[in-house]
Amino acid sequence: MLRRAFLGGTALAAALIAGVTLQTAEAADWKSDFKELRFGILSGENEKDRIQRYAKFKEYLEKETGLPVKIYTASSYDGVIQAIAADQIEFAFFGSSSYAAAYTETEGGVEPLVSRKQADGSTGYYSIVAVRCDSGYEKIEDLQGKTLAFADPDSTSGYAVPYYNLLKQGYDPETYFAATPFSGAHETGVLGVSNGQFDAAATYMTNEESGIIQRMVNKGMLQEGVVCPIWKSPEITSGPFTARKNLPGAMKEDVATMLMEIPQKDPEAFAAMTANPKQVGWIRVNHERYDWIVEMREEIRKIRRNRGS
Repeated sequence: MLRRAFLGGTALAAALIAGVTLQTAEAADWKSDFKELRFGILSGENEKDRIQRYAKFKEYLEKETGLPVKIYTASSYDGVIQAIAADQIEFAFFGSSSYAAAYTETEGGVEPLVSRKQADGSTGYYSIVAVRCDSGYEKIEDLQGKTLAFADPDSTSGYAVPYYNLLKQGYDPETYFAATPFSGAHETGVLGVSNGQFDAAATYMTNEESGIIQRMVNKGMLQEGVVCPIWKSPEITSGPFTARKNLPGAMKEDVATMLMEIPQKDPEAFAAMTANPKQVGWIRVNHERYDWIVEMREEIRKIRRNRGS
């Protein structure tokens, strides 16, 4: 009996060792299966600034993985969504709505890994409607019959959240405003407000010191005090850095860890990629965090389908 127990214990130990060895091998093997890593970034700002902002993050990933890294950009949010759906990129920085669109497009084939954390502990941001500060528009009621530009159909703060919330508040975007064109990007919409092309534009802010308007002022694209918010949404869950679900588990875990560690390991790259002095790091996230966004997008789709638009 003692001999059988000993042999059983030996077999169990061998199995455990084999399992650990296999896991270690899998963790090392994923790098040999990929010639390069590719990640996508959305078209919230012009392409030159997008690539420049993530250049040091690209170098950080190359150093940590030992693999070449490529940045994928597209002229629309949908371009990045389609790229991850077609396995043309491994990872992408999404907003909440574009993540939800990718999740729907791939039938659950994407997986959120990490999201942003601010210095005050918050993990969200806001959609705003912005106008020229000297326009005389001070509230949504002042925009009746005017032009409100949305950013992109797959933008959270630039379309889904303001459309949905304005509708719920009694300002039906389809009828309340004279026109609701898509500007294509947040910066384009804000510039359109600045130069009088649009009366207002939907965009985003994190807090009083951080958002697209502040970033454009810091980049010299906009003078301070020219564009001001007059409406703010409820808090939006910050979008996730997302992976294809069909990637090796060890690969997803390694890259997520690299994101979590970048504020300490490469603060310069972290500061450049976030362009937000209030962001201090990342939090781990899962799909349940974005369920409400998926549901909101579906409700908007039903509303528009029923209207034939």
